[in-house]
Amino acid sequence: MARTAPGGERVAQAVVGVVGVAAAAYGGLLLLDLDGPDLLDALLWLAGGVVLHDAVVAPLTVLATLALRRVLPSRTWTAVTVGLVVLLTVTATAVPVLGRFGARPDNPTLLDRDYTGGWLVLAGLVVAGTLAWSLRPRGRVRGTGGTTGPASRRSSPPSR
Repeated sequence: MARTAPGGERVAQAVVGVVGVAAAAYGGLLLLDLDGPDLLDALLWLAGGVVLHDAVVAPLTVLATLALRRVLPSRTWTAVTVGLVVLLTVTATAVPVLGRFGARPDNPTLLDRDYTGGWLVLAGLVVAGTLAWSLRPRGRVRGTGGTTGPASRRSSPPSR
């Protein structure tokens, strides 16, 4: 049986969806300004991102989640999985700037920021968000003997 999202969760999903569609539309508009070679480079970079995600990030996330499920309480599994997806995806995307690939000594305006510091701030925020979500108070779930969390709901016998 599919779980119905509570009202607040549906609003959050809608907001995230609208922000995602707006970001994609803005990215599409920026692509329209590129000329042929730059557009091809951008499309190759986008395709490489999909391949990197599906070949590296997704398998690593699954393996890490399966390993962490053995040591973490069930109420943290979803938050940890989401945190890993965010952190690994952003890290894979940031590899070119973290490695300073494309930096040129004759043009100091290229890669002129502290990308490592920015990545560390983001990683800290993801860890803090994961901890906050994992430790948030939860209500009791009916019919599970007081146990809460998605795993306990899945392992409950079907109701008649």
